[in-house]
Amino acid sequence: MRLPLASTTYQIPETQRRERADKVLASAFPEHSRAAFQRALEAGLVKADGKVIAQANEVRGGQTLEFSFPEVVAAEIKAVDIPLEVIYEDKHLIVLNKAAGMVVHPGVGTGEDTMVHALLSHCEGELSGIGGVERPGIVHRLDKDTSGLLVVAKNDAAHRALADQFASRTLRKEYLALISGVPKTESGSIDRSIARHPVHRHRMTTGEGGRPSRTDWAVEKKFGEAAALVRCRIHTGRTHQIRVHLKSLGHPLLGDATYGWKQNPALPVPPRVMLHAEHLVFSHPVSAKVMDLQAPLPKDFKQMLAALKKVK
Repeated sequence: MRLPLASTTYQIPETQRRERADKVLASAFPEHSRAAFQRALEAGLVKADGKVIAQANEVRGGQTLEFSFPEVVAAEIKAVDIPLEVIYEDKHLIVLNKAAGMVVHPGVGTGEDTMVHALLSHCEGELSGIGGVERPGIVHRLDKDTSGLLVVAKNDAAHRALADQFASRTLRKEYLALISGVPKTESGSIDRSIARHPVHRHRMTTGEGGRPSRTDWAVEKKFGEAAALVRCRIHTGRTHQIRVHLKSLGHPLLGDATYGWKQNPALPVPPRVMLHAEHLVFSHPVSAKVMDLQAPLPKDFKQMLAALKKVK
């Protein structure tokens, strides 16, 4: 059960232009994250001039906001000693090379083998609480089948600074993907909005009404005409972005049946969706030092590459 904590009142300056309430409050109270205010809005704990408002509502100068945060009650998530591949770690953050098949945070149907269970053991309580009890320290996400770099914050200040970099797109994120077929050009840029599929709610799609999304790509290696290794740089972080964008080019990722992949008899059977978060460049949230990190390819990805080299 989550109970509201004591409420706070805020008078919006007359000069404030119309803006979403979460943005206004996060700017006025930088000690709290925007995500925290979004959770308060979802819980119905934010009022404008005495009336409860929704997350999408805009507020204006002169209005009085009243808000409180839901009390976070400890979850029944225990620390589990699961091996992690650490790429970098200090007292503020940890960067991991996530294994394919590992779920990042607990949910319906998951066991006690998620990244969060492993982190609770590895970090022994040194994780940011901003993500809530189900997602302590988690700044961004990777799909279950995707391997590679995952950044985790150990304190709230680091969490906010890192989340700002992801939100403002000031960091560099590059992935390696194995795709079906070979593009006609060596490189390109996909600038197509992504939205939830209107019928299949577990899938995303490109088209009208979606959120702006951009992926730059370049072919690194070709395997006959049947497949290619592609490096993708994403400038936005939409759900399934690379998978959806490459499908829109007619080149779904190997193993990605959700987005149209079908087994080519001339190719080896992929063990999973062949996507790896290989390269990440960001500013350290405290020292501002440039962090330029790479995650080695996992064994299954290397084996797939070796098998593809035999394709004519």
